[in-house]
Amino acid sequence: MNLFVTGGAGYIGSIFVEEALNAGHSVTVFDNLTEGHRSAVDTRATFVQGDFSDRDQINVAIKSSKSEAIIHFAAHALVGESMTNPSKYFRNNVCSGLNLLDAARDNGVKKFVFSSTCATYGPPDKVPMTEDLPQRPINPYGESKLMFEKILNWYHQLHGLDFVAFRYFNAAGASRKFGEHHRIETHLIPNVLKVALGQAPQCEIYGTDYPTPDGTAIRDYIHIIDLAQAHLLALQPGKQGFYNLGNGDGYSVRQVIKMCEEVSGKKIPSIEKPRRAGDPPKLVAGADKAKNELGWKPKYPKLQDIVQTAWAWHLEHPNGYED
Repeated sequence: MNLFVTGGAGYIGSIFVEEALNAGHSVTVFDNLTEGHRSAVDTRATFVQGDFSDRDQINVAIKSSKSEAIIHFAAHALVGESMTNPSKYFRNNVCSGLNLLDAARDNGVKKFVFSSTCATYGPPDKVPMTEDLPQRPINPYGESKLMFEKILNWYHQLHGLDFVAFRYFNAAGASRKFGEHHRIETHLIPNVLKVALGQAPQCEIYGTDYPTPDGTAIRDYIHIIDLAQAHLLALQPGKQGFYNLGNGDGYSVRQVIKMCEEVSGKKIPSIEKPRRAGDPPKLVAGADKAKNELGWKPKYPKLQDIVQTAWAWHLEHPNGYED
């Protein structure tokens, strides 16, 4: 298929593009490079630098690429920032997203795959979390993603646009060529590995008094290649709806730090800090729906596999992408 990938120069988008090209698809990457990196775009893809806040620009790009499906990764995704600058999140994640949907409608695109988030649920009523849980986001980031999910549903009903929206848990790991380099890094594994690389004196543990076996928060980590493969399966005809993506197993902050020590062979000091407001004790995905309906099966479910691939990439790219 001819695929149009927004945010294809970012962490998740770059590895999806690599997997899609390996699977025989043609790919156009559309990215404004405010968060993504030009050198993270696979050389086999067509690259268009642009911003989907510009209706004409996104319409021309989709039309000229003869896109058959849109995979939408481009979003602002810092929870803390969304609490101090909600306008930025609603304008980009919702208003600019409407430009993309209208361009899809106007150019006859019939499939839309959306990068959503488990933040649409808010604090869960039960764990593992399933798709039928109430959605009560507690920050503008999660709210913006939920709003776009609802808009997708209306475009499906009124314009016949088939969509799959994936609610991610914690994407982690790397491929051999592409990995995780955020200009503002908030994710646990790369921040812990910075200590092993000698780029930080210690890592930080936020909260040690949770009702968990070791007192630290538990999260579900999913390998980035498994995440990318789910998006390829979503392109199958007739696939439609909302799906969680996670491994169904959780690891505590202390377990992640210990695994990073084992994989890197380095001692990783940590300092303990108070809990962050709004951080639940445990977030773990129930992903049976994706497995049963899409035929998805994670190939790298072990934390060791995830950390090993991340460490290998960071060793080879200690400064990330140097555009």
